[in-house]
Amino acid sequence: MKKNIFILGLASILLVNCSDNESESVDTQALTNKEILTNTAVNVITATYKELYDNSVILTTACQNLTIGDETELTAVKNAWASTRAPWEKSEGFLYGPVDTEGIDPAIDSWPVDVNAINNILNSSQAITSTLLDNDDARGFHTIEYFVWGLNGNKTASQLTTRELEYLVAATQNLQSKTQQLYNGWLQSQGNFANNFINAGQSGTIYTSQKNALLELVEGIIIISDEVATGKIETPLNGNSGAASPQDEESRFSNNSKLDFANNIRSIQNIYLGDYGTTQGKGLSDLVASKNATLDATIKTKISDAITSIEAIPGTFTDAIFNNRTAVQNAQQKVAELKVTLESQLQPLISNL
Repeated sequence: MKKNIFILGLASILLVNCSDNESESVDTQALTNKEILTNTAVNVITATYKELYDNSVILTTACQNLTIGDETELTAVKNAWASTRAPWEKSEGFLYGPVDTEGIDPAIDSWPVDVNAINNILNSSQAITSTLLDNDDARGFHTIEYFVWGLNGNKTASQLTTRELEYLVAATQNLQSKTQQLYNGWLQSQGNFANNFINAGQSGTIYTSQKNALLELVEGIIIISDEVATGKIETPLNGNSGAASPQDEESRFSNNSKLDFANNIRSIQNIYLGDYGTTQGKGLSDLVASKNATLDATIKTKISDAITSIEAIPGTFTDAIFNNRTAVQNAQQKVAELKVTLESQLQPLISNL
């Protein structure tokens, strides 16, 4: 009888200890998830938008300083455009939140350029202001690119007109206002969309659980990997009944397409690793590595391979879709492989947490 009591007592202790261990494990996982979500929202996403806004201010100033015939000033505008374009492309792995709900994406990055709408504004008697462009699709990165480089990418400063300079300043001011709106939307002291990730699962947030917030991160990087492979590369490569369709190439005026695509994959890399610039923090990689180290290594390799293969395309993308199609196809394949891994392995791992 005493022996049975001892066994029952021991079983009770073990049950209590197991329950405590399970609770501790859940708490530890929740803390890790919060670290990942907080770092990603603040040090990756918000930081990206801060750089975008800061660089847009420099672009606006460069356009305000631009004069007809000054090639040095035109080069400064081109450099400022490229510097502003980079963080935008690095943000396309997280096109949720204000960029979506407030219609900022199309206001910033509509493609193709509506040349007729641009000409209608140029030929009107209206003063061209940021407010005027706020009600028109003829604005954003590619409208600015069109004015600065021209349709064939060889526009000179002497070919600029007074009316075009007026338009350029208005377009960059409009871009700056949209990037500020986007940055403020995430900033904790302003719109604080970041709070939805930081406190996911709590009242007052749009994500009912940390897992749902983590899945939002995963879905965002799946979407951009698919867009790069099946849209941004595929359409100009094969959009003309299986032949090249250069008019469908985004950022073709500036020959910035390859960098755009590589930066899109870097947006995946930044979200996955939890890093941006010189800041390193916890990302999805930390979670995956704790569950499946082999998968974590595979994803990192596939991200790196996709970036390398895009950058390895010889010359301009416009030339490559005609003369180096194999290299373009290889890059497309690497991006597609990344997308499959994210969708078939990463997403289920997070779903099963």
